[in-house]
Parts: sequence; structure tokens; C-alpha cells
Amino acid sequence: MSYWAIGIVSVIFIYIIANVVLYFLQERFIFKAEKLPSDFKFDYENQIFDEYNIEVDEGVNINGIHFKVRKPKGVVLYLKGNSRSIKGWGKFAVDFTRHGFDVLMVDYRGYGKSTGKRTEAGIKKDLQYVYDRLKEQVDEKFITLYGRSLGSGFATKLASSNNPRLLILDAPYYSVKHITKRFLPIMPMSLILRFPVKTYRWIEYVKCPIKIIHGTSDKLIPFKTSVKLSKINPKWTRLYPVIDGGHNNLHTYPQYHRFLEEILHSELPKEIDPKNSSLNFRRKKT
Repeated sequence: MSYWAIGIVSVIFIYIIANVVLYFLQERFIFKAEKLPSDFKFDYENQIFDEYNIEVDEGVNINGIHFKVRKPKGVVLYLKGNSRSIKGWGKFAVDFTRHGFDVLMVDYRGYGKSTGKRTEAGIKKDLQYVYDRLKEQVDEKFITLYGRSLGSGFATKLASSNNPRLLILDAPYYSVKHITKRFLPIMPMSLILRFPVKTYRWIEYVKCPIKIIHGTSDKLIPFKTSVKLSKINPKWTRLYPVIDGGHNNLHTYPQYHRFLEEILHSELPKEIDPKNSSLNFRRKKT
């Protein structure tokens, strides 16, 4: 066999091995979980909260924190990003409690104190179970879904299957496949990806106001992703660009907090009457 042929065979072999490794180790790249001991005590300054353990199935326990305010205007189900646990994410609850909203945060399987084998179907099942439990306590018209980065896809799935008051997406992605394809363009992600999380498919079926907040300088999930998502269900969607904001620093921009305040206190949009607006005005061709 010639050196050229040996080289081609070697490249093919390495490519196959790389795909096998990616298939089995992809969870480590997608989910950067922080595990906590079962006796860990949460502590958040100036926040009133209760800790919950929700048994979804045998061997599957979802750990969560319910941040509380007096006379809440509603509750925000906050689905976090892919790193750490709710131990660190809990500090962001103040962005909602200061506006009079309760906040429920949960850890996905394998994060924090939550247990269970992690699969996309399993995570979706867990979150729907948590949502159903929440509905037993709060009417859906008072439930806001907030999905941050990784959580944006799962929040969209929940909104597409239920009737919350509002869906807020913070730095959402079109699908996990689209993100990985940017960094691994030569890999057959459609075949090997076990967590495709297709936000673009679910957002089409959402029937509540969709508010998308995204930094214009986001390097991980480009701002144009949210522009693309906003065009799928334009009747319900509004896009809020945080000028110069990145992927992990939106909370450091006053603009983000002003947007959040406006969104949380907004009323449901009313239908536009073409007779009393310029909706149907068209320029005549000259």
C-alpha cells in the first residue's frame, strides 16, 4: 500500500474514532454540571426561600429552590444555563423578586442535588412534571417561563405544550446542533448528537408573548440567532437587543434590567385594528 493510501486510511480511521469519542463524551461538553452533597445548605442574603426535592420517577429526584416575596404578582420558573448548579444561579433570583415575583429554580438531572440519568427526553419529562406541580398551586396566567442559554430551549418546549403568561428567552439558540456545527463543522452532528434540543421547532407552537433578550456581541450564540428565531413566530415575538452585551455578562448592563422590568410588568398585547392604524397602508408605486 502506498504512503498516500496509508495516509487516507489513517485520516478516515481518526475521523471515525473522533466521532465515536464525541458521541460518548458529548455530555461533558454540553452539560458542565456542578454536583452538591445531599446535606448542602443553600444561603442567599436577604432572600426568603424554601428548598424542595421533587421525586419525578424512581431514582430521579429534582432539587429546586422557591424564592418568595410577600403578595407575589406571579411566579417565574427559571431554567438556567449549562454550567454550575442553582447554588450559583440563585443570586439572579433578586432580578425578579425585586419586582414582586416569586422565583422557582431547579437543577437538571446530574446537577446540584438532582439525580437521574441525563437524556433530553428525561429533562423534558422532569420539567413538565415540575410545571404540572406548579400549576396545582398557581394559575397558568401567573406563570412566566424564563430560559437562559441552555434553558431557553427547554423553556420554549414547555411554553409550546402549555399556556403560561409569558416566555422570556435569554441568549437562546436555534438548536444545540446549530451551536455544535459552528465549532465542529466537519462532524455529522445530525447523526451523533443525542441532545439536539430544537428550539426553532417548538417556538412555532408557542401561543403566549415571547420576549427575546440577546447581547449584540455574543460570541457563543450570535445575536443573529435570535433574529432568526424571532421570524418564526413574529405575531407573538419581540426582540430586545442589549447593545455590546456578551453571552455571560448581560446582567452587568443596565439596559438588560430595564428590558426585564418592562417585560415583567407588560400587559398582554392587544390585536391591532387595521381601521384605526396604518397597518394596511401601502405606498403607491410611481
